[in-house]
Amino acid sequence: MTTQTVTTGAERATATPWWRTAAIYQIYLRSFADANGDGIGDIAGIRSRLPYLRDLGVDALWLNPWFVSPMADAGYDIADYRDIDPLFGTLAEAEELITEAHAHGLRVIVDLVPNHCSDRHPWFQQALAAGPGSPERDRFWFLPGRGEHGQLPPNDWQSYFGGPAWTRVTEADGTPGPWYLHMFAPEQPDLHWEHPKVRAEFEDILHFWLKRGADGFRIDVAHGLVKKPGLPDVGPAPDITDLPYQDCDGVHDIYRDWRKIVDSYPGDRILVGEVWLPSPEQYARYLRPDELHSAFNFDFLCSPWDARVLRRVIDATFAAHTPVGAPPTWVLSNHDTIRHVTRYGREDTSFDMADKRLGDLSDTDLGRRRARAAALLSLALPGGVYVYQGDELGLPEVQDLPDHLRQDPTFVRSGGADPGRDGCRIPLPWSPGSPSLRFSPDDSATGPWLPQPADWAGLTVETQLADVSSVLSLYRAALALRRAHLTRLPETLRWLTPADDGAGVLDFGRGETFRCVANLGQEPVALPDHAGVLLASGPLTPDMAGGTLLPADTCVWLTAT
Repeated sequence: MTTQTVTTGAERATATPWWRTAAIYQIYLRSFADANGDGIGDIAGIRSRLPYLRDLGVDALWLNPWFVSPMADAGYDIADYRDIDPLFGTLAEAEELITEAHAHGLRVIVDLVPNHCSDRHPWFQQALAAGPGSPERDRFWFLPGRGEHGQLPPNDWQSYFGGPAWTRVTEADGTPGPWYLHMFAPEQPDLHWEHPKVRAEFEDILHFWLKRGADGFRIDVAHGLVKKPGLPDVGPAPDITDLPYQDCDGVHDIYRDWRKIVDSYPGDRILVGEVWLPSPEQYARYLRPDELHSAFNFDFLCSPWDARVLRRVIDATFAAHTPVGAPPTWVLSNHDTIRHVTRYGREDTSFDMADKRLGDLSDTDLGRRRARAAALLSLALPGGVYVYQGDELGLPEVQDLPDHLRQDPTFVRSGGADPGRDGCRIPLPWSPGSPSLRFSPDDSATGPWLPQPADWAGLTVETQLADVSSVLSLYRAALALRRAHLTRLPETLRWLTPADDGAGVLDFGRGETFRCVANLGQEPVALPDHAGVLLASGPLTPDMAGGTLLPADTCVWLTAT
């Protein structure tokens, strides 16, 4: 085991705790790099690419679940929280990865799934075997059904993956039994967080990974652990700010206890929440000083490419975070959403988890130009930032996967109505000239678990490293400037143009010397007076009067006069 701590570039540059300004890179493990040739990414693959991640300029790695799992939901159905699934490697390899990442100046954040486990978890298997009314079943939500013979689910809750959130068990003697709750797939039974053994178990899991050097945890479905007493029906016209299966008051007690645990370890360990809630007030409660350190800013991710909307979201983000003293976070894509290159190339550039609109046409060139500008915009904002693997390559969503290759349970549970999330999880392209674009070793007998488009040969890491105008080169330059300069600036910004100037421009300053101007409009705009250009997402153009124009869908970092 290791308790080694690490000082990141962000921390070296400023006395501010590292997580307040960190650039965190999300690794979807099965699609990052495959070292053993089975077509699935693994820990050894990550270890082989640590120099790439160091040179990219990020401060930490968030790893999607690597635990023992039947993989009903790509690892978010966990059967053993203290061991690594053989598909990815071993516990010893995980410990070595953490140590090696630290040696490269990279922290490691483990993805924890506390709302539910796998139906293969020993606890759930014990609950099924123990029978009705047993203490083993009290750790889950087993309830009798409604109707004369218990043939109807206990309430009207629907699974996030489609269909009822309840499955009825068949007892050992063949008789129909009670129903169990699963807010996601039937293979993911929800844990009963009012049970003291559940709370004690997860506190021990935190200690297990913290002792091995983990620098923090990303908490899946952080808002959903506690349910309303009695599990009432949602009803036909629910109040979306008061749903019975999320954001219940008791969840905050859990995170207060967890905060004490992570604060007891050296090195500024952190808790990051996946918190999907409809109001900023609800969201901010999770970020109080004795709860989570930060949470994902999904409002920013879901926003259209529209200056007025983005400015409102940025202002609302600061309004929610400032009272609780938490840093904002900025994210453009993740493993559950449409890649923003594709989203920004559509006529409707917003994102809605309930309607991904995978059939919408997208102009990839336009989307990539906007994605470059969005990268500079998000990296310029105060707070932390997340980069989903492949964002730095400008990868688009793969929208034409054949149905027989899709593996996301949302596709199956919805009867194909929801194509699922596989299109943003395609294995990364590293180098041209091999069938897997060097995602797997050249001599691999098995192709990648999801096929890569043929035109991704032009988007590989190797190709883009050789091109100073590539998306990857832009990210490397921006992350280096951000670490060297922007992380030293105050965690505030000031707008330098009116909110409704009509030009589609976001223009703000930080400190005395930095200015970011993003043109989201359709026409070029004149650059303001400045002392120099630090970085631009695309070429700037001269105007007839000898000045400089900022083209549409372009962002620039300036040294202010």
